[in-house]
Amino acid sequence: MTIKVGVFVDSENVRRNGGYHLRYDVLRRFAERGDRTLIRLNTYITFDRELAEKDSEYARKSYTHQQIARQFGWKVNIRDTHRMTSDEGQTTIESSSNLSIAVDALLQAEHLDEILLVTGDSDFLPLVNAIQNKGRRVELLGFDHVSTQLQRQVDAFHSGFLTPNLIPIAYEPKNTWGRTGSCVRGVCTKWFAEKGYGFLSFLDRIDNNSWITNTRVKESPWTSAFCHINEISSDVNEEDLIHGDTVLEFYIQESPQDADGLIAQNVRLVQA
Repeated sequence: MTIKVGVFVDSENVRRNGGYHLRYDVLRRFAERGDRTLIRLNTYITFDRELAEKDSEYARKSYTHQQIARQFGWKVNIRDTHRMTSDEGQTTIESSSNLSIAVDALLQAEHLDEILLVTGDSDFLPLVNAIQNKGRRVELLGFDHVSTQLQRQVDAFHSGFLTPNLIPIAYEPKNTWGRTGSCVRGVCTKWFAEKGYGFLSFLDRIDNNSWITNTRVKESPWTSAFCHINEISSDVNEEDLIHGDTVLEFYIQESPQDADGLIAQNVRLVQA
């Protein structure tokens, strides 16, 4: 059975909450995993025309960002920013695509089976509820500061940090996620405090079976790596390790004891 999918990216929210440099080609592959067929690919990008007239570098980066999204088949919806001046003379910049996203998603949901929202904004709670009441499935992908209520309302939540290659690792421009020596992001699945070691897991591929977290199951896209406490950086505490939702960034190497095993090194905190 083919699942018809529409994707709606709240670009400004993503940019401000850990999703800077989001790769639209990888997001597209994620959205069409399994038996999914992409019907709509929508991203909503705010643009400051007044700033662009003054700052050529801002204009260049903005146009490049828009063009890259178009090259990967996305419908780019531009929303201009607006400057508001208070009675005290203070100027604020307003830029929100929420209404446009909500209207488009409601209209297009009539021809879709599943909606993928890429945001973390709790303002979309009524939209999610309305689409679900139409019998459609709603999934959410987000990074930092994702509304807990929104996560609980949707049918499935995916951490953008854990999706392989969705967000480049800035200090490893040639990184090949999942290969020996590469840098990945994952979570701690087991930690034995009294022994000073545990196991970290990461997704080694974009797969429809990410719900199968047992790494011993053949169909699972998760891979496990042994981790000694000496490899844990000072910004990670024991509660972070016990809490299974804490996102960690680390390098993977072949295990010197286990021919088929991996070890995690230089483990740092990404998101608690």
